[in-house]
Amino acid sequence: MYNISLKNLSFGVHTYAYELDRKFFEAIDGDEVRKGNVKVVVNVKRTSSTFEFDFELKGVVQVPCTRCLDDLDQAVDSRNCLIVKFGKEYAEESDDIVIIPEEEGEINIAWFLYEFIALTIPIKHVHPAGECNRTVFSKLRKHRAVSKDEEETDEDLGEEELTDEGDPQSGDPRWEALKGLNFEDN
Repeated sequence: MYNISLKNLSFGVHTYAYELDRKFFEAIDGDEVRKGNVKVVVNVKRTSSTFEFDFELKGVVQVPCTRCLDDLDQAVDSRNCLIVKFGKEYAEESDDIVIIPEEEGEINIAWFLYEFIALTIPIKHVHPAGECNRTVFSKLRKHRAVSKDEEETDEDLGEEELTDEGDPQSGDPRWEALKGLNFEDN
């Protein structure tokens, strides 16, 4: 379904449209994304020696929240390019140039589509403040270690104020001995 035959493609621009749904993400078996609904338009322009692929991807994918691991909707809106050339064997010359065997004459773009989507997902993807799973969030908050020098608020956890109740360092005298160490002399 995601194979594009290039051998018999005439000169000019050719357009292909796909809708990536749960079946696509399950079949591709990638680590980042397992569900989603993304519309893809691929324009392939054949020139004398190359094929220029222009990908436009728009939609939403579900990824696990970095903080609570519940599903989080992540918008996808991306434009990507890929240059394909014929050669003797398959090779990726760079991130955007691919050589495919001329005798095969076709390219499967499924993995490229998945990679373009995965690259749009930020490294840290979390729910807006207050929308994380409360059970997981309370456990995370309880087991979090905070030094006395740190600010009492925690933007990473998405909550307003943290108290020292869950801080294991606050009542443990062993931490007091370490506070006097000077690491700048080393």
